[in-house]
Amino acid sequence: MQAVAKDLKVVLAPNPSALTGLGTNTYLLGEGARVVIDPGPDDPAHLEAVVQAADGRIAMILVTHAHRDHSAGAARLSRLTGAPVLAFGGALHGRSARMQALADQSVGGGEGLDLDFTPDRLLSDGAVIDSPAGPIEALHTPGHAGSHLCFRWGRAMFCGDIVLGWTSTLISPPDGDLSDYLRSMARIAGAGAEILHPGHGAPITAPAARVAELLAHRRLRTAQILSALHETPDSAAGLARRLYDVPPSLLPAAERNVLAHLIALHDIGAIDCQGEISFSCRFAPAR
Repeated sequence: MQAVAKDLKVVLAPNPSALTGLGTNTYLLGEGARVVIDPGPDDPAHLEAVVQAADGRIAMILVTHAHRDHSAGAARLSRLTGAPVLAFGGALHGRSARMQALADQSVGGGEGLDLDFTPDRLLSDGAVIDSPAGPIEALHTPGHAGSHLCFRWGRAMFCGDIVLGWTSTLISPPDGDLSDYLRSMARIAGAGAEILHPGHGAPITAPAARVAELLAHRRLRTAQILSALHETPDSAAGLARRLYDVPPSLLPAAERNVLAHLIALHDIGAIDCQGEISFSCRFAPAR
């Protein structure tokens, strides 16, 4: 457990990986009865550490999105403390109509979804939670997941997985949506937070600069994909192998990110797909 400030603690979950960094950050807000943001995986030892860090006083549990590394521990922590669980919805909530249509096609996806997650209270976009730690505003920020929320607390924002300091965010259709992601990033940049607390990694102390950096990365990746397709039509998997220099274990994530870009480009008419959009179909520049 680390005390970031007098009224903010973070307990690191023991779930390190290539996609989670050192592990999931579970945040505790307030000085009396605590507000927990993202209880993390369903790991009894981790959740007991969260209870101990809160001195056994947890008033509510907020969840940024229904991926197992963020939400799976919510039910157990709620049983231990009696605290209600608040979130935008379950794992499939918040998908755009476009992504819902793609869900029935052969696009894969579903990595890490917590299909068992059921919050006690649903939070709409802009809802202000009256908590013991003070008012907390919920902002619907889909892109990494349709159900993704950021939580604004004073000058700070808890941003789950949509902004990370050490890597770019995985966008895996139909759970992730690049068009939604770009809109959400613009909203975060305009929110005026002075510090972002991500679901993984260290605090981001220059939010505007980090958001600009991540958006520039996405623009560059889009340009690389278009250039590669002008050379040779290809699938998401083929493009990932051509464009990414990553260990084999990270290629599946690269393929999912490429697919997100391809879907967005197809939707604006920049590229065509040979047949119905799927993970294996070949894309080419539009004629």
